[in-house]
Amino acid sequence: MWFVTSDQTFLADCRARLAFDLLGNTWNCVVLWALRHEPRRPGELRGRIGGISQKVLTETLRRLEFNGLVARRSYGGSPPRVEYELTALGRTLLDPIDAFGAWAFEHGDEVVAAQDDYTRDF
Repeated sequence: MWFVTSDQTFLADCRARLAFDLLGNTWNCVVLWALRHEPRRPGELRGRIGGISQKVLTETLRRLEFNGLVARRSYGGSPPRVEYELTALGRTLLDPIDAFGAWAFEHGDEVVAAQDDYTRDF
């Protein structure tokens, strides 16, 4: 496999871990998906993403920018304006995010049932 050594040891610096970390953060995927069609201002993103606070959105956008997945564009004027858009690298994650979303749509009821069964047993 691509994330273990020949002796089956999971590598601490494995690039797959980086990818799983990026996709594992719920807000990363949601923000990337919300940006898939066009650049958006932070207020527009909050309006499109239910349940995200301004603080979490700001943290998520900074994390995505740090990882090269979104670009921040500032415009002068009064008041100043900022937009975020996907980079070419960020666009490469849209297909995996779509695949995870399709899996969740297909199997979400099964996961919820398993969670209910688990909590009922305790």
